[in-house]
Amino acid sequence: MRSDRFERMDDNMLSPTPRRHAGRALPALLAAAGLLAGTSAARPAVAQSYDLIIRGGTLVDGSGGPARAGDVAVDGDRIAAVGDLGAATAGRVIDANGLHVFPGFIDTHSHAMPALLRDQLRTARPLLAQGITTIFANPDGGGTVDLADQRARIRDPGVGVNVGQLIGHGSVRRAVLGMQAREATPEELDRMRTFVRDGMDGGAFGLSSGLYYSPGSYAPTGEVVELAKIAAGHGGVYQSHIRDESDYSIGLLGAVDEVIEISRGSGITGVVTHIKALGPRVWGESVEVVRRIEAARAEGLAVYADQYPYGASGTSIIGALVPRWALAGEGGDLYERIENPGERARLVPEMWENLDRRGGADRLMLQGGPHGGRTLADVAEERGVDAIETALALLVEARGGGGGTGLTSFNMNDEDIERFMAQPWMMTASDGSLWVPGEGHPHPRGFGAFPRRIRKYVMEEGVTSLEQAIHAMTALPARVYGIEGRGVLETGAVADVIVVDLERFRDTAEYDDPHGLAEGVEYSLVNGTLAIDEGRFTDALAGEALVKAR
Repeated sequence: MRSDRFERMDDNMLSPTPRRHAGRALPALLAAAGLLAGTSAARPAVAQSYDLIIRGGTLVDGSGGPARAGDVAVDGDRIAAVGDLGAATAGRVIDANGLHVFPGFIDTHSHAMPALLRDQLRTARPLLAQGITTIFANPDGGGTVDLADQRARIRDPGVGVNVGQLIGHGSVRRAVLGMQAREATPEELDRMRTFVRDGMDGGAFGLSSGLYYSPGSYAPTGEVVELAKIAAGHGGVYQSHIRDESDYSIGLLGAVDEVIEISRGSGITGVVTHIKALGPRVWGESVEVVRRIEAARAEGLAVYADQYPYGASGTSIIGALVPRWALAGEGGDLYERIENPGERARLVPEMWENLDRRGGADRLMLQGGPHGGRTLADVAEERGVDAIETALALLVEARGGGGGTGLTSFNMNDEDIERFMAQPWMMTASDGSLWVPGEGHPHPRGFGAFPRRIRKYVMEEGVTSLEQAIHAMTALPARVYGIEGRGVLETGAVADVIVVDLERFRDTAEYDDPHGLAEGVEYSLVNGTLAIDEGRFTDALAGEALVKAR
């Protein structure tokens, strides 16, 4: 059991902040307010014994139902009982009085996979500190097409969180067509179908796309429909970084319509991933986006979305500013175009237009290299040249190993964020990466998305209830993606469970100091194994490479 007197400080602790125990009165206050429902199981007549009992916590079980007082028993990797467990005993008892107990959070869109395969980051501390116990890898149409190899590298020697795989449309297209900006031939489309079928046969949970990025942007909608049919036939989903989140090409509304069309044409569940209205030109269009998704759902289509709780997105100079035609072809074509006076004359004005879509150079913060943490406007002023000439120079320098070109792009408004967040079909994601502590200047979402969703948008601003927020992080994604036995606190479910001091649960990572670990997770169980114990990381590699059940 955890001590209520003191806590030791060592290298494995999430935070040096002492535990506060004023929150111990919270269940009583909730009961007085009528917010705790009855327990889900009667007191057993005969005391039973379990491996572990989490006793006396406030349970928010993931279903969206009201919080209630109760206990959770764990045997092996499963939840053995939930409710008032009375005199039941266990080899380990965790006193959760005054704490909240949630299912482990499911991050539906994560870029952590490459870093998870690095020895120094396999333990996934920044993810566990947020309460995340499962991620989905290979989003935005990217990642490897060899899912079997990736799965083997996850399993040996292991990782700290569970990983579900997606098969990326962009990677599949590149494996068949390279960076050619044209439609696939029937034979090429058949080869792409084979890649997708192999990925789904191997246990992938669905098809991801990045139709905003190259080479996905070169694909017509019909190509994606055909590949989505393969994923749908295996019970998979279609998760899309949509073709346009602003007015780069078909517009935000047209891109949402495309997801709906793909869902309708293939019979697949469609997910608009990291949904947003990007840039001042489309602020306010969340109203119409919500209306169109609601209409599709009323039609009977399974359309959902996920979102990270920040006003800035993360991309790159190429992703934000370079038109897609300039990326067609292989190898150094972009850099040849930068050096070619005629091509450069076409490229530069289009990049200025894209910069305007993003709201200007002072809204773009560089993430890595010698300029990490500074805006493109700052670097341009220092160099005495305009923002686009600076961006092109940074691309050339980065190619030669001279620095990073990742961007944090400040381009959303609060009204759109909150309107999207309030929808019952909205899941939560980070879109974050894993970084070595102190390395680079990443977007803080990789360190704080999930606690920020609760701290800022539940506890401070009341955009949704706690129960809805937890549902969006647990049972809803588990149901949408078909992860059996996860995302809920119920008997028989996998024991992915977190115990949280809600008064302390918060993100500490900021845009100007992005590496801070989240605070407030006292215990985290991944497949029944303690990954965080009394606020300290155990560095257990208890995560699994999940396989989609057929």
